[in-house]
Amino acid sequence: MKNKQWLLAKRPFGEPTSDTWQFAEADVPELKDGELLVKINYISLDPAMRGWLNDAKSYIEPVQIGAVMRAGTVGKVVASKNEKFAEGDYVCGHQGVQEYAVSDGKMLHKVDPKLAPLSYYLGVLGMPGMTGYFGLLKTGEPKAGETVVVSGAAGAVGGLVGQIARIKGCRVVGIAGGAEKCQFLIDELGFDAAIDYKSQNVKKALKEACPKGVDVFFDNVGGDILDDVLTQINMKARIVICGAISQYNNTTPVKGPSNYLSLLVNRAKMEGIVVFDNIAEYPTAMRDIAGWIHSGEMKVKDHVVEGIETFPDTLMMLFKGENFGKLVLKVGDE
Repeated sequence: MKNKQWLLAKRPFGEPTSDTWQFAEADVPELKDGELLVKINYISLDPAMRGWLNDAKSYIEPVQIGAVMRAGTVGKVVASKNEKFAEGDYVCGHQGVQEYAVSDGKMLHKVDPKLAPLSYYLGVLGMPGMTGYFGLLKTGEPKAGETVVVSGAAGAVGGLVGQIARIKGCRVVGIAGGAEKCQFLIDELGFDAAIDYKSQNVKKALKEACPKGVDVFFDNVGGDILDDVLTQINMKARIVICGAISQYNNTTPVKGPSNYLSLLVNRAKMEGIVVFDNIAEYPTAMRDIAGWIHSGEMKVKDHVVEGIETFPDTLMMLFKGENFGKLVLKVGDE
């Protein structure tokens, strides 16, 4: 049996290109005692994947040249010599951009497709959901009546953050690219206002949408948008640095905030987050998020693209702002 895989062929300078990747077909190896074989159904595509390509100090080791590209996955156990997993179980883990994966089971956890669609375990109930939940509630610490601004608001993390802030009684303002996404934030996700960075002056629009200033800013974008929001922050504001997708493919030094002295004047704090710091508390977050979905307080939007062959182009949708909701690659039938 052959296994289709995408390997890292070369570290990119700037945007990943066709020569960044190597498409391979390898034989699926025979299982040893304690191993299991997973047929992958969905692969998670996340902005963090760009950082994993860099040979630089980070919160996680970079993907090695010649290795299968790292990615979150959910799939079905099709063979097992591991007593903890049975054929037919569904499991979630980081098994990479490939059709099949052999595992010792140590980094896998079982999921139930009857409780939620499989793709949810890569989105609202997976790494993006945990990132948004803990980043907002533990680091952003929103209080009812405060104003929360979210950049990248129509993405996997941003859409969830805005909805949690709404549930907690905050005024929520989203920043996204395009009129359709902005309308979706207001009509479907319940944001109070939305700013289209592609057609509006963000600084001016922020003044109008946040008449009482900004108490919490959850930033997924960085660059000019971070700078603009810093001009509007309140005393004791909290800036949550989740990502900076506008800067990930830079070939020049990353643009830092020129308005950072606003942090001093307003005694504000800016803090970075890494989701893995909260692993012990994931069950609490999953229970809360599942409850909000079940009650109708939270809506979920997945953007599904089919075919493992499409991986390089589909990944780039993230950096072009072409995804609408959580981007997942569908590899096989459930």
